[in-house]
Amino acid sequence: MKLDILAIGAHPDDVELGCGATLAKEIANGKKIGILDLTRGELGTRGSAEIRDSEAADAAKILGVSVRENLAFADGFFTNDKKHQLEIIKIIRKYQPDVVLCNAVDDRHIDHPKGSKLASDACFLSGLRKIPTLLNGEEQEAWRPKQVYHYIQWKNMKPDFVVDVSGFMDVKAAAVKAYASQFYDPNSNEPESPITSKNFIDSVLYRANDLGRLIGVVSAEGFVSERYVAVDKLDDLI
Repeated sequence: MKLDILAIGAHPDDVELGCGATLAKEIANGKKIGILDLTRGELGTRGSAEIRDSEAADAAKILGVSVRENLAFADGFFTNDKKHQLEIIKIIRKYQPDVVLCNAVDDRHIDHPKGSKLASDACFLSGLRKIPTLLNGEEQEAWRPKQVYHYIQWKNMKPDFVVDVSGFMDVKAAAVKAYASQFYDPNSNEPESPITSKNFIDSVLYRANDLGRLIGVVSAEGFVSERYVAVDKLDDLI
């Protein structure tokens, strides 16, 4: 199966929080979307890897993605080395996405910038034909995505461009809430963390509303580009 867009996250829920509404909009426009989680989020303050597996599957159904895979790298301890790069290269070559969305380039959680650079490096290396990889015993063809973008996470980074996601925030919110073990729950007896406050979950919505306000729409999600953002003509801009 060839994908139009592959969204990669260090942890299950990174993609939903960072670009869930954009994915929902692209799916509504007929694009084939996949999600790749690098870890199972086993070091999360609340819940467990098994719970996160189930929540990720539920979130994928809500978004309507075509496929979701998990490489089960070590949460908190994966590194940007040949071993990890090759595993991501296999996924990129398997699905041949035109666009890859990655973690934030700089963020509070150490896995986010690590995952960002790891995924970006793998995208480049995937295009080198002299790097051999096998899938189900068959040699894979080299493939390099046309675009690599990074969604925004904890830190309020200035985006290079924003996507109008008006009308798709409800889908995003539902996908995020599928991770019931991770976020605000006034009845939970588990320890608190920076992402379990009501303020955090509210911030996901008001950031989108504020970015929308700045471009004259209801809601938007922001991205950082690895190269200049190009348009064919001025009226491509909204």
